[in-house]
Amino acid sequence: MNLNTNLNEKKEREQWGSKIGFLLAAAGSAVGLGNIWKFPYMAGKNGGGAFVLIYFAMLIIVGFTLMMAELTIGRHTQLSPVGAYRKLKAKWAWVGSIGVLAGFIILSFYSVIGGWVIKYIVKGITGAFAGVEATAFEGIFVNFITSPAEPLIYHALFMILTLGIVFGGIKGGIEKYSKILMPALFIMMTLVMVRSMTLPGAMEGVKFMLKPDFSAISGGTILAALGQVFFSLSLGMGTMITYGSYLSKDENLVESSFQIPLIDTAVALIAGLTVLPAVFAFGFDPSGGPGLLFITLPAVFSQMPLGSIFAIIFFVLVLFAALTSSISLLEVVVSYVVDEMNWERKKASLIFGILIFLMGIPSSLGLGVWSNIKLIGGKDILDSMSFLAENVMMPLGGLLLCIFIGWVWGLDNAYKEVTNDGKVKFGLMHVWGFVIKYVAPIAIAVIFVQGVFFS
Repeated sequence: MNLNTNLNEKKEREQWGSKIGFLLAAAGSAVGLGNIWKFPYMAGKNGGGAFVLIYFAMLIIVGFTLMMAELTIGRHTQLSPVGAYRKLKAKWAWVGSIGVLAGFIILSFYSVIGGWVIKYIVKGITGAFAGVEATAFEGIFVNFITSPAEPLIYHALFMILTLGIVFGGIKGGIEKYSKILMPALFIMMTLVMVRSMTLPGAMEGVKFMLKPDFSAISGGTILAALGQVFFSLSLGMGTMITYGSYLSKDENLVESSFQIPLIDTAVALIAGLTVLPAVFAFGFDPSGGPGLLFITLPAVFSQMPLGSIFAIIFFVLVLFAALTSSISLLEVVVSYVVDEMNWERKKASLIFGILIFLMGIPSSLGLGVWSNIKLIGGKDILDSMSFLAENVMMPLGGLLLCIFIGWVWGLDNAYKEVTNDGKVKFGLMHVWGFVIKYVAPIAIAVIFVQGVFFS
């Protein structure tokens, strides 16, 4: 173990100020752009209610299992991912590095997309959606993201917002703003959902979302639901190890590991009941892919009474969801630098925030002036970065996490930490152990193979 780690273990580590603050921050980390556009899109593509049912099953099997695994390692070691693995088994420190690098890469292009959201808030405020033909929105979106300079300005704005929150630390930054952003997110989503569900013809979207069509269930549906659970909860990238490292030893990990996925899923369901009824009401395609967010929904708002107001509310809530995820991504990197290099938080945040911004520039330009540059499998720069982090690094990190707890560190050690040395009851303890040793690794391996070789 290196000197920096020893020094940092002796320091008094920051902790969450309250249980609700931790839950909102952790759930906020899981809640992101994927909940707002990807869940409705995946449900639309995979049979609506049938997908939702399978999603819940996968949430229990994989989501809860890995959530508790990451929180357990984080709280036990009180260190960021690299130091956490090193403390438990020195030769496994490199596994923590996968998570830190994944967070760095994801935030670089996530911030670019977050900038697009800010641009669409500006469009809503200036009335740019009003009176525009539905067929024009694709061209508007493409013209914006392919321009060289303007997307970079909004990319910078998004990173500045993220930096401003992480600067404040755990209690004064991440927890403080999560207590504001998450309740505001729920209120605004509920408001837009109610408006969407009261549109003429919207009930077809509600039925599609909630009524299972069992004939639509296939191996592809199960795999899609499994992948959505894994990526929606930000598993396998050390976020929850990092957040768990700020927990007190009295925290009930069993409760938290159930509550965080449930909050995340509640947001996804509300998003589905916001997007799909509106899409059905105006006759658009419910399986329209990522374009649902920046092409289909603006077209819906342009045709809706008071649409500009609801467009502003909707894109503000999308921004809040994006920020609650981006601060956790930056925190993984900052926590690593603070622990391993003994830097001050503000210095680490500023320098690595700038580096992440700079790394995001090619992802933005790759959609326009650098569109001729193709990397992994002929993908553009942004899609290549996404593929590397989400299809390779995250599943690999999750798979190695299961192997580490089940076969290296050992279930007995994990049980002691989960139950607070026997003080917390966990009736499903041995079921959890079986899943993390055998079931979850197979499920994640399937995600990995599918994501790398068949996507």
